[in-house]
Amino acid sequence: MTRATRFSLVTIAVGVVVLGLKFTAYWVTGSIALYSDALESIVNVATAVITLIAVSVSAMPADANHPYGHDKAEYLSAVLESTLILIAALAILREAYEAFMHPRPLQTPLLGTAINLGATLLNGLWAAMLIRYGRRWRSPALVADGKHLWTDVASSLGVALGVGLAALTQWQRLDAIIAGLVALHVLWSGWQLMRDSLGGLMDEALPAETLEGIRHIIRTVGGGALQPGSLRSRRSGARVFIEFNLVVPGEISVATAHDICDRLEAAIEAYVEGSTIVIHLEPASSHAASRDILTG
Repeated sequence: MTRATRFSLVTIAVGVVVLGLKFTAYWVTGSIALYSDALESIVNVATAVITLIAVSVSAMPADANHPYGHDKAEYLSAVLESTLILIAALAILREAYEAFMHPRPLQTPLLGTAINLGATLLNGLWAAMLIRYGRRWRSPALVADGKHLWTDVASSLGVALGVGLAALTQWQRLDAIIAGLVALHVLWSGWQLMRDSLGGLMDEALPAETLEGIRHIIRTVGGGALQPGSLRSRRSGARVFIEFNLVVPGEISVATAHDICDRLEAAIEAYVEGSTIVIHLEPASSHAASRDILTG
């Protein structure tokens, strides 16, 4: 069992506990805002199960049908998570509209808010862990799950504030207004998550500053080569693929050219963790042997 898989199992357990607490908060208050918060927690549990499946699939070794591995399963899970988030947001908007048109008084709002805040604290602590270790292990699924939980934390704090104000002011429609604002926040967060996940599925390149760092390594470490060019990169889950052409003097031996490639691969792998480097060697005429390495 991988580290990411263990984290996903704990996420499911945390999600179930938080879901129970939030529905208890709704049950004791009748607050539509707390109901919307509990409804989002159902999505949290569902996405945690999806994440568990995704990290399990992505950890499978490469095979004949998938020679580059199964890492993109994590991006697929993130897209599915964002879709569920968007659906939950629309469902919350519907409930908020009904509550605004037909407001009802809150029951024991202080108790319900306290229970909800306890669930929010648990969610926040675990979200921080998911994002921290997801980034360390380069797991898009864990990071996406952590960001989703942070969205839930932010909306839960807003809900707690709204329920408290509704109880103090006795303005019953405020409960529905807060639920609507939470839904809009969730909707925006779901769209951002989907956009980032689609970028991974579409083989989005590494950031410009990272690519410039790779060019700098080629210039400083690739002594004996003449010119790099056509630098390409793509991210696939926890793995990064980097490919470029490297012009070397035509008269040097294969062993010397191989040593240059070895130095470059080691330096780039140290700079970009989890990278797979492919270097295409191209011979140059002997009169170009004095040229400096270019940036490509």
